Amino acid sequence: MSPVITLRPAEATGCAQAPVLRERGQREVFCGLTGIVWLHRKIQDAFFLVVGSRTCAHLLQSAAGVMIFAEPRFATAIIDERDLAGLADAHEELDRVVTRLLTRRGDIRTLFLVGSCPSEVIKLDLARAAQRLSQRFAPQVRVLNYSGSGIETTFTQGEDACLATLVPELPAQAPGAEPSLLVVGALADVVEDQFARLFAAIGVPSVHFLPARRSDSMPAVGPGTRFLLAQPFLADTARALIGRGAQRVAAPFPLGEEGTTAWLHAGAAAMGLAADRVESAVAAPRARTRLALERLKPALAGKRIFFFPDSQLEVPIARFLARELGMRLTEVGTPYLHREHLAEELAWLPASTRLSEGQDVERQLDRCRTLEPDLVVCGLGLANPLEAQGLTTKWAIELVFTPIHGYEQAADLAELFARPLRRRKLIAA
Repeated sequence: MSPVITLRPAEATGCAQAPVLRERGQREVFCGLTGIVWLHRKIQDAFFLVVGSRTCAHLLQSAAGVMIFAEPRFATAIIDERDLAGLADAHEELDRVVTRLLTRRGDIRTLFLVGSCPSEVIKLDLARAAQRLSQRFAPQVRVLNYSGSGIETTFTQGEDACLATLVPELPAQAPGAEPSLLVVGALADVVEDQFARLFAAIGVPSVHFLPARRSDSMPAVGPGTRFLLAQPFLADTARALIGRGAQRVAAPFPLGEEGTTAWLHAGAAAMGLAADRVESAVAAPRARTRLALERLKPALAGKRIFFFPDSQLEVPIARFLARELGMRLTEVGTPYLHREHLAEELAWLPASTRLSEGQDVERQLDRCRTLEPDLVVCGLGLANPLEAQGLTTKWAIELVFTPIHGYEQAADLAELFARPLRRRKLIAA
């Protein structure tokens, strides 16, 4: 049995066979620790303990915007000079911190030990620590570990590493169980609820989400599992699910009216449901979405946009902006171009689109300045310098922190790009 179910062939070849400019040089990107900012809100009885430096702690505190008197579900076990000098046993220190944490926070059911650049540089074996601590605190608490280091990765891969660590711990599907549909990728609760209602209206008998909101509600997985990716950056998670016998359903990603409709069709077809059931269930939200996008289209149609590689969301968002809002793509850069997972998206991109993978930031800056796009999507480190040079920018990280999936959020996604153009116009007036 094939690990991939292909149900909706692409309408056109688009960029499916287009050459890709591959660049390797200086990079500008957040690290995978950033993923904790949305993951700790999603899994409500989990805790993320970063084993890192004070810089790691400051990054998380700043990115999450958590006040000092709040009690979030993440923290940093700080590696200090005594650990680096070998004057203290780092594993003993970690055991002490974890014991104090779990004694204080009795609501924790899953504890993630998250590796960082500092912990990896000193070769701290967090996998062994997680195994030791899990045995000690079982069955009340399960301790897992993954790497959030930014040495070789981009920031959304923190979520991929976290979910890939969860997959071996998922319950096994009962032998002979009926097929079930699994939506993979952290989504805002409101978006998850919307998708659950849509699949129920379509008639999908069993749909689950990974990650679940609580540790005791994680879905079972096995040969009867058909899974839809909600995010394009979950390569390791998909590989782990296929290793458990699940089958990936090939589909575009649920961004915009077109992508969401095709995604729902693919999920329904994988469960043996007819296309007319989907069309009936989605007719009203599709109509609302089209109307909302028509209002925003005049602000975006014909505008030229350049994507620096940052989140791995670049290709599906570029497809949405080009096909549904009429924007012109000057360059679509992405940290990693997973051709199999993005096959449907690439086929829908305009054939003239320039694609780039990886980063050589100085060369990309030169190309961007030469092209003089109306809008540049980039990381925070590039935004202010580009604004100072007269270019209009959109922070790429907002595209991950903001609910953008599904019908009801399509106009919000478009508004994220219309807003900086509107701001520039007001400043110039």
